[in-house]
Amino acid sequence: MKATLLAVAGLLGTLAAVWALAPIGQNWFVRRFSSPHGLRWAMASLGALLLLSLVGCAMEPAHRPWLEIVVLLAGAGLIVGFLVAPAFRIHHGVASQPRRVLAIGAHPDDLELACGATLAKLADAGHEVRTMVMSSGGKGGDSAIRLTEAASGSDFMGASKVHVHDFTDTSLAEHGDEMVQAIEVVMGDFRPDVVITHSRNDYHQDHQAVHSATMRAARQHSSILCFESPSSTRQFDPSVFVDIAGYVDVKIHAVAMHRNQKGKPYMSAERVRSLAAFRGSQVKTTYAEGFEPVRLLGSAVGEF
Repeated sequence: MKATLLAVAGLLGTLAAVWALAPIGQNWFVRRFSSPHGLRWAMASLGALLLLSLVGCAMEPAHRPWLEIVVLLAGAGLIVGFLVAPAFRIHHGVASQPRRVLAIGAHPDDLELACGATLAKLADAGHEVRTMVMSSGGKGGDSAIRLTEAASGSDFMGASKVHVHDFTDTSLAEHGDEMVQAIEVVMGDFRPDVVITHSRNDYHQDHQAVHSATMRAARQHSSILCFESPSSTRQFDPSVFVDIAGYVDVKIHAVAMHRNQKGKPYMSAERVRSLAAFRGSQVKTTYAEGFEPVRLLGSAVGEF
């Protein structure tokens, strides 16, 4: 009986440690829990301690009595962790009238940096989110890697579909008509209630080009919001805010998934968190993302 319990404990410890340390497990923790890294490392440490103690019991019979106590304590800690974990789940509402949201960015990491927390929160609430990325970002990194990262980032945020195009990076203005056509095709198929894209108040020429193309493609649309990017100018003036409490770690992780851009200052967790805190202070909450409305129809947004 004791041998069976020890075997089950060993399996539990192994699974807990592997799941907490594996990339897929890390994604799972971040997307579901506030303060995910503390919880993840606690589970990994307890799982590893449990497994090592069991190995010690088998290899050092003389120390078995106190090692079994360690096994008992580590196993109990894991069970308590499993029971307590739901209290740390990210809290989000459930939309009674789900909306369709289309987010359009110029480069593979733009959406994560600008509105990653908002998109994740909307997807969790039951709204359908789709994304468009207009270039592979080849001038700023490895285009093949960045294309994969664009798809992975959108999937992590909860997008049901991502459309990645390969218009020329840094020269998107030369593809204005083609981008308009591409956006119109997706809008005709998806029929979004809300369109989110770059602001015209942005230094980056590609961001300005995507903003212009979106305005043309969505010229008859009633609800358009513009997000803030690291290259936004001082004229960026948000008046629509989304409370992203519980989702800052989700945003930071989504940004970090773009490893090909690692090392750029605006990709750092500190920069992402500080901007969210600044926008949150403007609306008297902890963290927020800000948007400029081009126009916004209340009935289209609903519980958004």
